[in-house]
Amino acid sequence: MRPKLRRSPAGEPPLSEAAFDALYRDCVGDVHGYALSLLGDRPSAEDVTAQAFERLYRLRSRLDEARGTPRAWLFVIARNAALDELRRRRRQPQLVAEPPALSDDEIQEPGELFARNETIRIALCKLTLREREIVLLKFHGQLTNPELARVLGISQSNAGTRLHRALMHLREHYREIDRLEVA
Repeated sequence: MRPKLRRSPAGEPPLSEAAFDALYRDCVGDVHGYALSLLGDRPSAEDVTAQAFERLYRLRSRLDEARGTPRAWLFVIARNAALDELRRRRRQPQLVAEPPALSDDEIQEPGELFARNETIRIALCKLTLREREIVLLKFHGQLTNPELARVLGISQSNAGTRLHRALMHLREHYREIDRLEVA
């Protein structure tokens, strides 16, 4: 889904340079995390993140905020770039088999928190790409259900239903992994 664009009537961009800089600082980690979770490798996630911000910057003067926040448009662009990368590869992301390597910051987490986060990572990997995508858009992207619907090109009720089902599957996988670790 491409963003609906319009020119600003006052000649001022809806997303000024200062607002773009603030959006970058606020969202770069979330966009990168989203792309990494979908693609499974850091170099591709970095490329997708850079592409998303570059495209948003080029289009910033024509964004229609009436149809979504700049953050929502950023995730539309990131989603399209990530899906283009997956199509280019013509295969499922590698995350299905193995989660990405952990950063030094993640390894420094307290033991219990680290174990929980690792279990969540593995459970996410067990979701289908479609399920993982909606969960990541909701929580990495911090998108509302109406924004999810716009990003995915579906109705709001369908977005809510898909999210609910994906979260149910995530909980099932989480419990299954947690039981295996306890045993």
